[in-house]
Amino acid sequence: MRKLFTSLAACVLTVLLLTGEVFSQNIVVRGRVTDAANGETLIGVSIKVKGGTQGTSTDANGAFTINVAPTATLVFTYIGFEPVEVPVNNQTNLNVVMKTSASALEEVVVVGYGTQRKSDVTGSVARVKGADIASQPVLAATQAIQGRVAGVQIISSGDPNALPTVRIRGTGTMKGGANPLYVVDGIITEDIRNINNADIVSMDILKDASATAIYGMRAANGVLLITTKKGKTGKMVISYDAHTGVKEAANLVDMAGPAQYAGYLNEANIYYGSGDELITADQITNGANTDWYDAILKKGFQQNHNLSLSGGSEDLTYFFSAGYLSDAGIIETNNFNRFTLRSNNEYNATKWLKLSSLISFSRLNNRGVDLGAFNVAYRAAPYIPAKVDGLYGNTSLSNNVGNPLLSLEKTDNRTLGNRLQGSFAIDVKPVSWLSLRSSFGVDLDFLRSTNYGYQFDNVGPNSVFITQGGNQLRDKSDLTAISNNATKWVWDNTATFNKIFDKHSVNFLVGVTSEYYRFNGLEGKRVNVPADPDQWYLGAGSTTGATNNNTGDKWARNSYISRLNYAYDNRYLLTATFRADGTSRFPSANRWGYFPSVGLGWNIAEEDFMKGQKTLTTFKIRGSWGKVGNDQINTNVYFPIAEINLPYFYEGVEYSGIAFNQLPDRNVKWETTEEFDLGLDYGFIDNRLTGEIDYYHKKTTDALIDIRIPAILGDADALYTTNAATFTNKGLEFGIHWTDKINDNWSYNIGGNVAYNKNEITGLNGGQALVEGNIGGNQGNVTRSDNGQPIGSFYIYEADGIFQNAEEIAASAQKDARPGDLIYKDLGGPDGTPDGVINEFDRTYVGSYQPKYTFGINGSLTYKSFDLSINTYGTAGGKIYNGKKASRLDQRDNLEAAVVKNRWTPDRPGNTDPRANLAQLPASTYFLEKGDFFRINNLTIGYAIPKEKLSRFFIERLRVFVAAQNLATITGYSGFTPEIISGNPLNAGIESNIYPTTRTFTFGVNIGL
Repeated sequence: MRKLFTSLAACVLTVLLLTGEVFSQNIVVRGRVTDAANGETLIGVSIKVKGGTQGTSTDANGAFTINVAPTATLVFTYIGFEPVEVPVNNQTNLNVVMKTSASALEEVVVVGYGTQRKSDVTGSVARVKGADIASQPVLAATQAIQGRVAGVQIISSGDPNALPTVRIRGTGTMKGGANPLYVVDGIITEDIRNINNADIVSMDILKDASATAIYGMRAANGVLLITTKKGKTGKMVISYDAHTGVKEAANLVDMAGPAQYAGYLNEANIYYGSGDELITADQITNGANTDWYDAILKKGFQQNHNLSLSGGSEDLTYFFSAGYLSDAGIIETNNFNRFTLRSNNEYNATKWLKLSSLISFSRLNNRGVDLGAFNVAYRAAPYIPAKVDGLYGNTSLSNNVGNPLLSLEKTDNRTLGNRLQGSFAIDVKPVSWLSLRSSFGVDLDFLRSTNYGYQFDNVGPNSVFITQGGNQLRDKSDLTAISNNATKWVWDNTATFNKIFDKHSVNFLVGVTSEYYRFNGLEGKRVNVPADPDQWYLGAGSTTGATNNNTGDKWARNSYISRLNYAYDNRYLLTATFRADGTSRFPSANRWGYFPSVGLGWNIAEEDFMKGQKTLTTFKIRGSWGKVGNDQINTNVYFPIAEINLPYFYEGVEYSGIAFNQLPDRNVKWETTEEFDLGLDYGFIDNRLTGEIDYYHKKTTDALIDIRIPAILGDADALYTTNAATFTNKGLEFGIHWTDKINDNWSYNIGGNVAYNKNEITGLNGGQALVEGNIGGNQGNVTRSDNGQPIGSFYIYEADGIFQNAEEIAASAQKDARPGDLIYKDLGGPDGTPDGVINEFDRTYVGSYQPKYTFGINGSLTYKSFDLSINTYGTAGGKIYNGKKASRLDQRDNLEAAVVKNRWTPDRPGNTDPRANLAQLPASTYFLEKGDFFRINNLTIGYAIPKEKLSRFFIERLRVFVAAQNLATITGYSGFTPEIISGNPLNAGIESNIYPTTRTFTFGVNIGL
């Protein structure tokens, strides 16, 4: 296969270079096409010779090159813009400005190793403009697209340094990496938190296999393509954009106060326990009234500043930017800072040679927090003070839980990261219809973290507690230092043939791409390290009990790609893609994977029988099929790794030995996803009303899972990773958008999208269900993935009300119950029928965290110099397990105020919350809640100072704005947030240690010089 591609490329290149002499009597015309409204370059503009067959189109920078006669006339056409005719008249440089027609929609998308007009796309592709991303005060660009694209679920977090979870058309794996592939200016990456949102031009989301197959091995979960800004020909443009604001917790759970807390626990122990008071009146009278969330939370200050310079000549364009983001978070001691630099340059060395570089640097400094403190605050007794006169309340004496404020203040966890990312490309255009490109991208990531635990006593003269004793102490300071260095490079080489023959348009791409990754991690721990941060080095600590570890990883990929785009008369469309991928992550017998796709489209609106009408502007039917893969597994999963330095004794003497304690599958292979997509793109009334409808069916086979094996086989964790599952995702997507200009003062747009997805496991080989989600105690595991169910389904008892009297108990399967206890349905037994006993056979499937529906409504309104925009998002059909409520680890743990208020009592019987109790209840639907929510993600109001008032100050534009992020959320969920981030699809949707969602209010300015 590799020899075939290499030979083919060499032959094609030789022939094409030789035929270049045919055009010696013509001249080479180069130029750039821009939008008259804002000066932005236009991608994919069709350029044809009037009366001839020659043609080309503008590239990702709006530039074009064409070989024509000196007397020719060029015709520029672009959907949504008025056509333009320009006589060449012996000119070799032409800069063309195009005016929008009634509809000025973005009609070009990035599709991987190239661009395409939206009207020519046969797959499912969506675009979000950079301006919509930069307008929101968020770190990661993916959080800003929440609710904007049908079928794309974004799960966000309030953590300043969090990368949102992205799911495109459902959960795409059970063990392999579930995140989509990110490609930033051609560089493949897994993390985009180093990218300054203000530098982004667009984000293109490739959703179906036809669109993603060009990325083959990494495309099973979708692809997000990010394009950053570049310079434009003309004078230097200076831009400064900034905002500053305050963020707070969007929602907090109301916990029981001291009196409620004592009343509940004493009622439980007096009437249903030992008969004694657990909390005395003196403890409440002499105690505090502590809101533990108020103690560990704060209002965080946020600011973001971005400065850019851009411009250039016909030969050289440049874009420089610098950005600074500071976010203090909302948990005490939390603080995050990021500094970014970017330099994007293009140099037209000759008429046929272009050099370009896109380089970015980011530096982050983050003081993180242990999210366990948030869960501890949920449990801590409310009558214990948080901190008084420098001394802490001793919660461990009350209910065996640490003081969360002390935990935060006595721990300093800092991370310092430096990341350099860049790509360098050479574009050669020997003839107008051939483009040769070689691009080399690098991603260097250096991360250093120090986790310091301050020493503190709980007894004696140096005790940090108001009341001495308990079990919360650190008798020795400790320091853990980690240094991680990662290096990755990607080398792409492509040749693109692009030519128009009369009514036939052909674009053919072939190429080869290589990728290499290497990682080295070093970790050490010492105790008795001085408290001075300037001395936080391992060498300053004691060697007694010291630990050291050094690990590493490396892998490589090699791929061959090809894609054919064909259009006849802009009516009949064909896209065919083939990619061959080789990866070192799999054994040699299974190393190569082959990923084909094909897409067909019919632009019905371009047919002759549609020419006479003006109602239907766009009407395209498209269908596609393709296969993509997933190689996101550990590199050592298919070969045994020895564990070294294991102690053993022989004749009383200790020796160090080795052992192979993991049983590998030496035949592990690709996860493969096959997808069919049928879509409709429509536009009415000069494309003022546009939208898309899609149906898709994805089937993932050979999915990697961990199956349990007998310990006698010698596997330490009794888990065997192998290809043993099949599952499907199928659904519908619908999007609609209306844009209109009422008059010179008023314009507006409004749009919405909704998507439905059904995830189902269809082939779990061996019939062994995958059990996850261990809550602890008698709750056990609460998720189970099995045939006929969604991945990560909740598998628990079904609560069916409250016992009201002894008669109900006598007639039930819970003979030992008491009035006020939860009733559990007797659903099964050893033979599958109810047996009058409540046990593991009575657990049942009750849904999963995966939502059935995701939706968003977005709009904007402009009146003269005022603008208003709104972005919303919601989900429906998913379930959340309230793990913090279920995980009652000590009988004196605090409770939610609603549980105390609504509990069953003989004189106030209810049917929702059980009686007061001290024990941990079994895992049941009592703790399971609907995860539906609808949120106003962003509301922005701005005012642009009229340009005539700015000219005296040499200012081109000045806009001020106020914005609210996560302004309001409508949900029935009683926890902190319905958005639960989990790295494991098998246990998603369990709320335990989470960073609460934040609400942010900002004020900002946009200045252009």
